[in-house]
Amino acid sequence: MNEEKFIMMPEGITETLEKNYMPYAMSVIISRAIPEIDGFKPSHRKLLYTMYKMGLLGSTRTKSANVVGQTMKLNPHGDAAIYETMVRLTEGHMALLHPLVDSKGNFGRHYSSNMAYAASRYTEVKLLPICNEIFGDIDKNTVEFVDNYDGTMKEPSLLPTAFPNILVNPNQGIAVGMASNIASFNLGEICSATVALMKDKKADLSEHIKGPDFSTGGFLIRDDEVMGKIFETGTGSVKVRAKYAYDKKQNIIEILEIPYSTTVEAIIDKLAELIKAGKLRDINDVRDETDKTGLKITLELKRGVDAEKLMARLYKQTPLEDSFSCNFNILIDGEPMVLGVRDILLHWINFRMDCIRRMLWFDIDKKNARLHLLEGLEKILLDIDKAIYIVRNTPEDAMVVPNLMSGFGIDKIQAEFVAEIKLRNLNKEYILKRTSEIEKLKEEIEDLTKTAESDARIRKLIAKQLEEITKKYGGERKTVVIETEDEVVEPAESFIEDYNVRVFMSRENYFKKITLVSLRAAAEQKFKEGDGLLCEAEATNKMEMLFFSDRQNVYKMKLYDIPDTKASALGEYLPNLIGMEAGEKILYATPAYDFGGFMLFAFESGKVAKVDMKGYETKTNRKKLTNAYGKGNIIGMLYCKEECQVALFSNIDKCVVFNTKDILTKTSRTSQGVQVMTMRRKSLLTRMEFPEVSLKSTAGYEARTIPSSGYYLKDDSQTTLFDE
Repeated sequence: MNEEKFIMMPEGITETLEKNYMPYAMSVIISRAIPEIDGFKPSHRKLLYTMYKMGLLGSTRTKSANVVGQTMKLNPHGDAAIYETMVRLTEGHMALLHPLVDSKGNFGRHYSSNMAYAASRYTEVKLLPICNEIFGDIDKNTVEFVDNYDGTMKEPSLLPTAFPNILVNPNQGIAVGMASNIASFNLGEICSATVALMKDKKADLSEHIKGPDFSTGGFLIRDDEVMGKIFETGTGSVKVRAKYAYDKKQNIIEILEIPYSTTVEAIIDKLAELIKAGKLRDINDVRDETDKTGLKITLELKRGVDAEKLMARLYKQTPLEDSFSCNFNILIDGEPMVLGVRDILLHWINFRMDCIRRMLWFDIDKKNARLHLLEGLEKILLDIDKAIYIVRNTPEDAMVVPNLMSGFGIDKIQAEFVAEIKLRNLNKEYILKRTSEIEKLKEEIEDLTKTAESDARIRKLIAKQLEEITKKYGGERKTVVIETEDEVVEPAESFIEDYNVRVFMSRENYFKKITLVSLRAAAEQKFKEGDGLLCEAEATNKMEMLFFSDRQNVYKMKLYDIPDTKASALGEYLPNLIGMEAGEKILYATPAYDFGGFMLFAFESGKVAKVDMKGYETKTNRKKLTNAYGKGNIIGMLYCKEECQVALFSNIDKCVVFNTKDILTKTSRTSQGVQVMTMRRKSLLTRMEFPEVSLKSTAGYEARTIPSSGYYLKDDSQTTLFDE
């Protein structure tokens, strides 16, 4: 018995990808996930065209299961996928700004992940009247028709939409290596912008389009810069927030509209999470009261809660304010392109002009054919008796047409038409009535030809159609636009509990924030072995903390972002907390105190720089500032709320006490300072402190002028701390 041997030949990964994966990737991009200029993916188009051919435009509804079954002749992806596609197009699901399918039954809701749609055998559908504008003149060769997957039927490659549906209804898709996320816009605004672009390609779109308009309503926070980017590039993120109503009598907030990109369940889950974590103590109860009449989330408030401030907080902490990321990726002649609103509308105008032109030539051909027949009939009028004689005296039926052709000088088509006229109609009156249409037909053909050959005429025709569509189907915006400057949002800090604390910084860069209540219970500070106190200060929980490092950096952090601790704990290790550089060390820390007062920086050279605290204030929430102080061997830093006395000490036991008012305040953080203590040969400044820390009295050490060479320390003037 001979055994067959199978030899496996190695194949390069590049070759394998080209053979197997690339065709799949292209199929997903071109034939499944990315919409085309008519605003539809293939699955949408196949479903709607099937419904159109079933006569569901303007008729009674039929079972969804019937439609799904018929659609499988064009779409072989299975009944579940087809039905899911249908659900999204229905008015009952509320996913589209302008739904295309009239529905009866439960089709779920776009804004709820838990509200499942009923099975196709229970629901009924038909096409809505707006589909007249989707399929108008589709039978007049307005678009190309191609074979279906098994070559048994023809289907349109595009639908001749009479309005820019690509921007009127939202569309999302994930392909291989690319995705598409198209926002919906108000029909009237888009039509107006399209008319403006037909007149001037550089028209200002912001004069016509306020921004995206979503089926779920809400408030759109308009940012002119972001909208400009979306108009020109098709990318950008817009913020949408929920609408609510406050019932003062019942002390409840009712959420009535939410952002398009979130769900009721996501919002309620986040609210529950905040309440459970103790971060939301103003709400007694959260109820989902969504029903057939519409969406409603009810928040039962505690007494005395400011509803407006609470909502401002919830906008920041929950999906009640969410972003819609625009990525207008569409197929143009089979090629994926990310286009802005302007370019999409310009491509749609070209597409629609081509549809109109094809329709006009179709009508012209039909009228020319009719004219040709009537011109043959007109020749018969010259001698009706002759026509009757030819027909009566032709022995064979097959010879009637050739004899008429030779007898009157007409072609076969004209002769066939004459031969088919009933005997009762072969009279002068009938023929005169028909031939009287000739001049009218010639005028119509001439006018249609001029229109088909004139871009200006076609644009005028499109503009007229858009105006009519706006009147029929246009409406007020569902998503109300509010300008960025009108956005009143309570700062997040207003919801943070404020209380007095004391902060401690160790030499090894451990930081503690301790409440005064906790300090009264146990005040003795614990440090690691070999570590000790570097500095401490009074503060409040809402203050900003500044940490000055040995690399001229200052790190900024809100105190409420640092957890409270106890004196018995080591505290937070700053390198982990604020993201310091490797080997970097904090030399000094102070609360910002609303950026009032100034910082003093002392250098070995005897110079002292006085920098206004405003120099460390930023409009943005920056976490790190470089060049925090001047270059040089820094030996000490101090924060001063107001003008005061400060003591400098050198390595040769000299001291000078000066008043900070004698130094000019600088706005530049990198100021090199002024000479306060004159350094003799081999002498260096070693310390800067407030006098009360190390001196029993400032008498005998106060500088008469600056710079000063200082005064030698007296034994009776040094404190125990200094002696140590």
